[in-house]
Amino acid sequence: TPYMVEVQDTLTSLDYTGTAFVGPARSGKSASALNWLAQTAVCDPADMLIVHMTQNDARKWSKDDLAKMFRNSPHLRSLLRPGRVNDNTFDKEFLSGMRLTIVWPTANNLSAVTISRVALLDYDRMPDDVDGEGTPFDLAKKRTTTFKRFGMTYVESSPNPNKEIEDPKWMPRTPHQAPPVRGIFEIYNRGDRRKWYWTCPKCKEAFEPDFQHLHYPETEDVFEAGESAVMRCPSCQFDMPPGMKEELNLGGRWVRDGMMLLPSGEIVARPDMKPVRSDIASFWLKGPAAGYQDWKNLVIDYLRAEQAYIETGDEAPLKKAVTADQGNYYISKARMSDRKPEDLKQKAENWGTSKDDPTVPWGVRFLTATVDVQARSFVVQVNGFADNGDMFVIDGFKIRSSERLDEDGKNLPLSAFSVAEDWHLLTAQVLHRTYPLADGSGRRMRILSTFCDSGGGEGATHNAYNYWRDLRKSGEGLHRKFALVKGVPSVSLPRASVSWPDSKQTGRKASARGDVPVVLLNSNLLKDMVAAMMQRRPDEPDANDENRGGMLRYADWNEHWFYKQLTNEIRTGKGWENPSSRRNEVFDLTYYAIGGVVRPNDPTAPFVNIQYERINWDNPPTWAAPWDENDQVFGGVAVAEVAETKAEKTRTRLEELGAKLAGRD
Repeated sequence: TPYMVEVQDTLTSLDYTGTAFVGPARSGKSASALNWLAQTAVCDPADMLIVHMTQNDARKWSKDDLAKMFRNSPHLRSLLRPGRVNDNTFDKEFLSGMRLTIVWPTANNLSAVTISRVALLDYDRMPDDVDGEGTPFDLAKKRTTTFKRFGMTYVESSPNPNKEIEDPKWMPRTPHQAPPVRGIFEIYNRGDRRKWYWTCPKCKEAFEPDFQHLHYPETEDVFEAGESAVMRCPSCQFDMPPGMKEELNLGGRWVRDGMMLLPSGEIVARPDMKPVRSDIASFWLKGPAAGYQDWKNLVIDYLRAEQAYIETGDEAPLKKAVTADQGNYYISKARMSDRKPEDLKQKAENWGTSKDDPTVPWGVRFLTATVDVQARSFVVQVNGFADNGDMFVIDGFKIRSSERLDEDGKNLPLSAFSVAEDWHLLTAQVLHRTYPLADGSGRRMRILSTFCDSGGGEGATHNAYNYWRDLRKSGEGLHRKFALVKGVPSVSLPRASVSWPDSKQTGRKASARGDVPVVLLNSNLLKDMVAAMMQRRPDEPDANDENRGGMLRYADWNEHWFYKQLTNEIRTGKGWENPSSRRNEVFDLTYYAIGGVVRPNDPTAPFVNIQYERINWDNPPTWAAPWDENDQVFGGVAVAEVAETKAEKTRTRLEELGAKLAGRD
């Protein structure tokens, strides 16, 4: 890892009071803090503070990496003061009087201490604001100010995939500027912004070894692509094989923002800008130069992640590939382009139906319903899923009237929050609802599963849980077709998982008693998937490719509010937000539908096991089979029978016509 030499040299330089290193996984950055500690203990004893992500991570680092260093370095071990009081998990005292303290980011740990050397490890996994008092870096750096130029604060990290660029249209003002992302990139931008450059062996021009310069063939075999990967010089197109990587790194140079590396090897100021000056030395290394990564795996992991996104809309693997592997920042696909109602309306399709006569479009294998709970209505959307990942919005309606009557014999308005019996309207109007097939056979398709929001105003959750219990008690098995869902804007939860909420309350008044399953939906990840589906078009060249991934499809009879509700939320670095608090039921109902069908199987939950992404379409479940074999299709006659009947009638008419003509003769 030749690139780490200059990084570590700045830790003991009196020209800087801070050092920041942004790099991918497996670049050797974790060893830099250990090296600095060893150099300090042996050559220049001074108190040190090591800050890890959490208390548990601090303990593991002390027990593993730090303990191994002392165990395998007899000389360094001999410098420790003996005794458990002087040598424990979070404190090490040396014979020189130097003291090492290992902590985690809290206001108390980073306050009321004066210390000359601080290292913060895996910085991007720390909170951006420590107990409301500032960033970990600023709090730590404040501890070293007493020592002036003899103080040093060091941060190292790979980019966090969950910290996204706030402005997807951002453009750098200087060649080395990083985007406005909180965390390690923010510290890097405060510094002199150095990047690692290689020199092309052929044309001698300098270039940054970025993933975008890796060249590999376009093939479905990701291993073939990875094994063929070469680094292509952006100036002369010379291809450098993986075997040259070590040589290229040995000749690599760090170049400050505003400077340039000449073919002669000299680093000079750029003619178009002044070199950046700072008391923080900051470094940004990209994945292809990392000492313990090879280009083959970089390409394979990226192509696999890209394929996963195409097939499922899940960006998590792609985020990891771009940030942890490539050492770069990530822009969510959902934020790459602005979604406008007019753009979505242009993609609407003519299905030959009307809003008053919805049918099951060709290609749909099964139906689901999604329900949003409002104070005075149930908002329902019916969705169809095809074997190529496409989702069809085939119907939408509201249930507004209850079966309760006022003194004049008129139906009272529905009250889902306060009247438990109103929930039973869902049984007849949603769970038992059926739709005619588009083939004109007179057959109809049942709704396979319904996913209903468990939240809402006061009383909604209690009534929702009791409705599911009533379905279970009925003995009809309808509780298997009805799942309560709850959106959670988390960065750590999977897309969908089953929980069994258990309230602290007991008795009949307790809503959650651990007996009602609730599907937790990661709203950020699932809305990302919906946004990706909305971007795809039916007229794209690969629209019929079964590996293309899902597309959101809808009929042209939808009104303008339908498209508005799909675009009222925006994607920010914190997740999906509705800044104007506008109606967004269609967007919510759509992500409920996606989450419900991609939920992994949970043997403890009684729901229909859909696992949409895992269906073998060559041998699908009976509820996802083609219409003629689908057990959710009933009534009418099969298409083949219809065709046979029409043919028979045609033959009869022809025979009658022939007989008439013969009679005339």
